[in-house]
Amino acid sequence: MGTDQDSGEFVREALGVAERITADGSSPWPVEAGRYRLVGARACPWANRVIITRRLLGLEDAISMGIAGPLHDERSWRFHLDPGNVDPVLGIEYLREAYEKAVPGYDEGVTVPAMVEVASGKVVTNEYALLERDLSTQWRGLHRDGAPDLWTDPEAIDEIGKGIFHDVNNGVYKCGFASSQPAYDRAYDALWSRMDELSEHLSTRRYLVGDSITQADIRLWVTLVRFDAAYHGHFKANRHKLTELPVLWAYARDLFQTPGFGDTIDFEQVKQHYYGVHASVNPTGIVPKGPDTAGWTTAHGREELGGRPFGDGTPPGPPPESERVPAVG
Repeated sequence: MGTDQDSGEFVREALGVAERITADGSSPWPVEAGRYRLVGARACPWANRVIITRRLLGLEDAISMGIAGPLHDERSWRFHLDPGNVDPVLGIEYLREAYEKAVPGYDEGVTVPAMVEVASGKVVTNEYALLERDLSTQWRGLHRDGAPDLWTDPEAIDEIGKGIFHDVNNGVYKCGFASSQPAYDRAYDALWSRMDELSEHLSTRRYLVGDSITQADIRLWVTLVRFDAAYHGHFKANRHKLTELPVLWAYARDLFQTPGFGDTIDFEQVKQHYYGVHASVNPTGIVPKGPDTAGWTTAHGREELGGRPFGDGTPPGPPPESERVPAVG
């Protein structure tokens, strides 16, 4: 992450390792059960997109998952939640070690999610958007029975996804890391214009595209679920709290209560990361005790809009014991 010195606008750095894992032989990395480990973090929305996709498609047995803790330093994401501060499969303390095995002398950003080849310990890709698409397409042969189609209308999903990425997913970061008032004002106005547009769009339909959950919903939801806990205060995206936006709050609760969404969220880790790591935004490092999360399990009423959450598919089963998160409320 960086800031343009002239405009004061936040600039998201390019991804560092962008290979693909394919089933069609178009890359040197073949789809193979047990070959790769997905490294994510409960705090990170970009990782959360891929974690949710993996859950919904039932790829837990095919792709193991390591969870980096919410705190890190200049050396990168760290496995400080694991015994001995070491990932039990990869045997590393810092995710940077896997990037350096892939690219000796690696000096770019170390981000999650990252797919790591277990045998070599090398990062194969940290390209989250392409990875979540490939999990739905290239990994189809390893999907669970009843896995939903998350790309029912790729053109519509990509079109609405562009606005969500620029103005919402990345928009909250543009607000939080702006280093000039004009840059902040532009990001704030774009964020709330898009939020109003999405609220109107969702006022008459249960999901963003079609009548079932798609990748577009996953992309929007990972920002909404973190909004009150981090972005409203920490990133100054404070026109309203999510809980003050009737349509988006009900939509977010609907998905939270859907298997594969709320069972990937740890609000404490979200707060520990944002308030504890971004010293330029929160130099004291104090982590807030609130907000109250009990409302996430209250009735949302979105069933009245119809729709079938998983389309012709079925809900995923419970997460593996090792991947369960604390219940809210």
